[in-house]
Amino acid sequence: MIMKTEAQLKEIVRQKYAEIAAQDKETNMSSCCGSGGCSTEVYNIMSDDYTSLEGYNPDADLGLGCGLPTQFARIKQGDVVIDLGSGAGNDCFIARHETGDSGKVIGIDFTPEMIAKARTNAEVRGFHNVEFRQGDIEHMPVSANIADVVVSNCVLNLVPNKDGVFKEIYRVLKPGGHFSISDVVLVGHLPKPLQEAAEMYAGCVSGAIQKDVYLELIRNNGFHDIVIQKEKPIIIPDDILSTYLSADDLAAFTSGRTGIYSITVFARKPIEQKEACCTPGSGCC
Repeated sequence: MIMKTEAQLKEIVRQKYAEIAAQDKETNMSSCCGSGGCSTEVYNIMSDDYTSLEGYNPDADLGLGCGLPTQFARIKQGDVVIDLGSGAGNDCFIARHETGDSGKVIGIDFTPEMIAKARTNAEVRGFHNVEFRQGDIEHMPVSANIADVVVSNCVLNLVPNKDGVFKEIYRVLKPGGHFSISDVVLVGHLPKPLQEAAEMYAGCVSGAIQKDVYLELIRNNGFHDIVIQKEKPIIIPDDILSTYLSADDLAAFTSGRTGIYSITVFARKPIEQKEACCTPGSGCC
């Protein structure tokens, strides 16, 4: 099936993640980023282990990430943190441990089933400074200049308008605030059959863009101090690839230079310069 509009892509992801919200972690981890049982091999691009991090809650971990952004996010006591695509709340609860009772964490997700699950997870644990809001991360339901830190784990690759998301991140961050985002990117071009596969799109791969383009979007939106904090290859088993590629295309893909990677990227919103209080010679200064 070929998707032609952003609305169609979003609806596919929304439906898929509504299904994922009802699945357990083991089911998600043995599938295409939660998108369904599609390999005889265990395929889990989230090979990082959250369990050693303070604030980890197993009930909120659906095994859908591709990194540990909260580990690199430099969250401090009292910070306001926004998690984009918060799912069942896993990264939010780890961020809450870092902010302490004096901070606040806001999770944003556009899937109602995920919001409901995250709210339940927060309520049963008495987490009163963690809030979950349903909304589109291209149009966040938060005011400008309120966040010290933005985190996200394997979510922007699912959004067609990535430039719009980075513009929103810039808007909601305080001057001097920063983000740490784990995401899936490409080096070289993904074969067209994979790009057009709805299941692979919801499975975090075919929605990815070129690594250089991804970093350029960050720069073009005004962020400074851009650093790749972690990078790792993502290996898709041949039995998945063979569903979408011919034998010849599969051989060319696996032997070529094309690569799928998880990266964790840090960047900062610059501190805005104060304008001069008056014009030269007016005497007001």
